[in-house]
Amino acid sequence: MFESEVYERIIEQQQTMSKSHKKIANYLIENRETAPFLTASKLAKYVEVGEATVIRFAFFLNYKGYPDLQRHLQEALQRKMTSAEVLAKTTEEDGATEDVITEILGDDIQNLKTTLNQLNTRHFEQAVNEIIQADRVYIVAYRSATSIGSFLEFYLDMVLQNTEMIRQADGVSEHLLDIKENDLVIGFGFSRYTKRTVEVLKYAKQRGAKTLIITDHLMSPLVPLGDLKLIAATEINSFIDSFSAPLSIVNALITAVTRSEHKKVEKRLNELEGLWDNFDVFEE
Repeated sequence: MFESEVYERIIEQQQTMSKSHKKIANYLIENRETAPFLTASKLAKYVEVGEATVIRFAFFLNYKGYPDLQRHLQEALQRKMTSAEVLAKTTEEDGATEDVITEILGDDIQNLKTTLNQLNTRHFEQAVNEIIQADRVYIVAYRSATSIGSFLEFYLDMVLQNTEMIRQADGVSEHLLDIKENDLVIGFGFSRYTKRTVEVLKYAKQRGAKTLIITDHLMSPLVPLGDLKLIAATEINSFIDSFSAPLSIVNALITAVTRSEHKKVEKRLNELEGLWDNFDVFEE
């Protein structure tokens, strides 16, 4: 009946499942097109079990956790859904909004916990060192990810004076020619991944530059292009990606870099304070 390995695994193990796990299994099978897009908390609500039970269910099936199970469920659909389709799948018929703030903030809290648990701390520390040692830092971030890239560019360039985001002009940035072996290229990409991000990172690798990838899953097409990878959970019960976790990683990178280079940064900030006062930048 099901050609997908994830559903075969569910069916084969149904006989040994607890009552609560069987309820989850039945729901996943009966709601094959919508269930893969539910967060653990939302799935638990629909099945009427605890969120911890949903997470244990994923481990019972020998997945690394609920995000891993969810990825396999989504891949079983065998095609990328459009934003409109995801919106339809994640919106209830009555369009009720009274619980949205609680739901979405809860999803973001779970994203932060998931990100913290799966973060490769060794890659994080290496990323901090690469940022500090790089001659130039280039940031690649398109479409909605531009917001995170701009935030990182603003603060790194403020204190290091060597950072810029690669922006398109007539479809391609001439600054790609400036990338050298001693540079670091930081790429942001989240599902649905843009082709331009992949192309630019491939070019950066050809130029011999180091690459740091910040993305949402180990199956991301950006991962093979990264010397270092930091994975951030972005899924909420909506057609948009949540950037709470990726932005927290960016906050951590900026903070770690400035602490490591605190003497240089302190001197730079003191100089900037004089500039800001001179031009009356801030409201008193």
